[in-house]
Amino acid sequence: MQAQRRVFFNPTSLPCLRAQRPQCRNFYNSVSTRRVGLKHLNAPGKWRGVRRESTETGEDLTGHISAGPNEGILFFDSKILSKANEGHQLIVYFFIDIFPIKLYWALRLPMRGGGSLSGLLWRFNNKALRPYEPLTLVKRAIPDSVPIKVTEILPRLKDGGAFIKFQHPQGMTTKEIEGLVARYLEENPINPWFNPFRRIRTNLVVGRPWLEDLSRFPSRRVKVEFVPTSPGKEAAELSQEMLYSLFRRYGKLAEIVTQPSDSKILPKFAFLDFARLREAIVAKNCMHGLKILEEAGGGPSGTQLRLSFEKKIEAHWIRDWLVSHPKVVIPAIAALLAAITVAVFDPIRTFFIKAHIDHAFHLTDNKLYKWFKSQATDIFTSRSSMAEGVGLGAIWDDRKEVIDQLQTWLLETADTFVVVSGPRGSGKRELILDQALKGRNNTLLIDCKPIQEARGDSATISAAAAAVGYRPVFSWMNSISSLVDLAAQGTIGVKSGFSETLDAQLGKIWQNTATALKQVALQCRKKNDKDGNLSDDDWLDAHPECRPVVVIDNFLHKNEEGSIVYDKISEWAAGLTTANIAHVIFLTNDTSYSKSLSKALPDRVFRQISLGDITPEVAKKFVITRLNEEPSDATKGGEKLTPHQRRRDLEELDECIDVLGGRLADLEFLARRLKTGQTPKRAVAEIIEQSASEIMKMYLLAVDTGERKWSQEQAWYLVKSLAKNNSLRYNEILLSNTFASSLSPSASNGENVLEALSAAELISIKTHNGRPQTIKVGKPVYQAAFKLLTEDNVLKSKFDMAILTELTKVETKNINKYETELSMLGNLPKQPREVGPRIQYLLGKLAASQSKVEGWEKEVGVLKKVLASEY
Repeated sequence: MQAQRRVFFNPTSLPCLRAQRPQCRNFYNSVSTRRVGLKHLNAPGKWRGVRRESTETGEDLTGHISAGPNEGILFFDSKILSKANEGHQLIVYFFIDIFPIKLYWALRLPMRGGGSLSGLLWRFNNKALRPYEPLTLVKRAIPDSVPIKVTEILPRLKDGGAFIKFQHPQGMTTKEIEGLVARYLEENPINPWFNPFRRIRTNLVVGRPWLEDLSRFPSRRVKVEFVPTSPGKEAAELSQEMLYSLFRRYGKLAEIVTQPSDSKILPKFAFLDFARLREAIVAKNCMHGLKILEEAGGGPSGTQLRLSFEKKIEAHWIRDWLVSHPKVVIPAIAALLAAITVAVFDPIRTFFIKAHIDHAFHLTDNKLYKWFKSQATDIFTSRSSMAEGVGLGAIWDDRKEVIDQLQTWLLETADTFVVVSGPRGSGKRELILDQALKGRNNTLLIDCKPIQEARGDSATISAAAAAVGYRPVFSWMNSISSLVDLAAQGTIGVKSGFSETLDAQLGKIWQNTATALKQVALQCRKKNDKDGNLSDDDWLDAHPECRPVVVIDNFLHKNEEGSIVYDKISEWAAGLTTANIAHVIFLTNDTSYSKSLSKALPDRVFRQISLGDITPEVAKKFVITRLNEEPSDATKGGEKLTPHQRRRDLEELDECIDVLGGRLADLEFLARRLKTGQTPKRAVAEIIEQSASEIMKMYLLAVDTGERKWSQEQAWYLVKSLAKNNSLRYNEILLSNTFASSLSPSASNGENVLEALSAAELISIKTHNGRPQTIKVGKPVYQAAFKLLTEDNVLKSKFDMAILTELTKVETKNINKYETELSMLGNLPKQPREVGPRIQYLLGKLAASQSKVEGWEKEVGVLKKVLASEY
């Protein structure tokens, strides 16, 4: 009697393999039950002696199958064994696909089954099989013409098949039997019930398979160990060529990996990677235990092959694949991150931009806040607010025509592209926001100054995002992604796509803003309207009053050639107007704005508004209203006097305003000085002195001249000329020696110099019919400041001497040029008659230049005396 054993899983637990006759079996003493035998082939009607039960672990739980004389084991598979070794007791291994290999995971489940295999043979030999049972395939695969008798069936769920042990007559080898079965299956193909596209074929076992029921499952990788045939002997390590010749018959080999030569691991081994799983299963079961003799390359004492399935586990294979394919992985990650950003963050950013345009989160626009503010204002600052309103009201009354014109343009259906130009301090921003757009909620103000002055791409992106309410913004990621992109480019040779250019990131911000502006414009649309069936574009074209207004302030501030910020803003604004999404108003101090805007809208005419200085009457009224903001205790006839009524020095105000002009910034400065108790003349004198100091620092002194596009001599020439005349001819200045022959490389082009000085507001250029005509001072107060500077004899002598020195150098170069040409003509072997006029011309030029140099040197001598004698 065998020892008791516990059966964890048995194939007969499947309904299709369970014996039909009921059996009474003790689960924990299964080996004590005698199974029903099989009638012997040579003694019909008699029963053969019963052997002990054989399960998936082999006979007697040894893991091996024994075969006596004239016995063999068949195993059916979808591949046929082309060659087989013959011996006295061969085990023929027929592998039939009666179980799907993909279901081997079911063996991992904690199932327990009982039952016996004794009924399988009885049902097989007595044809007690149903058509859908897996054993039917085994029955069909063995034809009646083959003289064999099946003596035992061992299902192998892990391998997806079953062992078929049979007896064959004497005089016939197992190879001949395999050939008969294989030929029959070729002529009569049989397909498994679970895979109709695969045919069953036979394979012959040439080794001694080990049938274990461990939790080891098939894999495409087979480990071949080279062990000695007996203890104490040495095994030979087979070469790749020999392994290939042995195992290629079972299927295509993807790779053969031998043990490293310096490895100390025993026994020696090699890995065989098959292309298909079933081919690896057949090879493992057919070749396990095969002995390679000395004449076949197995060494002096022979070598035995021990096969086992090896999980082809690559440690960190995902990481290794990602690292080994950076050209694919890095752009894919960049695209994935971009997609996530668009899908997740873009709707959030559009929401915040809409809230910024609608002022949804602005506390100052809240009705309750406005009520409290009005109550507090009425109590504490009502008088000053009323005075301020009166003062500004006078200015707006003077410019009412401009305000009405702008409001009319915003109601027209045509593309609205308005440019409001004027010098700094002319009140452009207050005119648009406080008057023309007063009470309008759907407005967006974009100040270009902080965007242009931001240093670095990250700061520029943050400033642009803050201007439109674009959040969240990860500007700090730009630096990190740039480093990653640089590292990837150095590694793989191409850009990874993580980092984006400033142009692309600004484009994203403006694109999201355009989407939000369109949604704000369509908020007024209702389905019940008579034109509710129109498309979005047609509805926006028909309702210009619903479009938001985008105000772009400080456009072309610190204008630089090739500025990305201004180019992107102008292109984006052009797209808004052409698509009827919004009205766009540009506020600029630069008179050359048409060059930048014409690139974005080359086929459109801009609607322009030019703001100048206010009239003297309005300027005086503005200063007086500012002065009246201060309370006064003086009375006359029982009535309180306003500050301007009790001050007698305000009679000087008319003369002072003529000097300051109508620039709002200067008038505001004058009003603040008058409030401190200064007289108008004293206040104006200090303003002029301050302006003169600014001119010296910004235009004349040689401090930080790296970014200047003009020379000191050119700036002083304009200061001295405008101090004498209120206006200068544009072309006359260009023809002067200081502008036509400047030695400074950055100031060699006179037109560029004048344009740069106009942008810096030292001068202003007036046009006529589109061409520059006259040059005037940049600010009215500069006229008096220029006169103050020219009255300084030392300063005047210094800069005049610098101009004369530069002119002397220019003429000296001309003299050298004339002398060189005359020397060349004088060295000719003969003096032709034709060179006479040229020589006379050069001599005249030489004499004129020499005369100029002598005159300038005399003037320089006088100026040096002034510098040496005066402070």
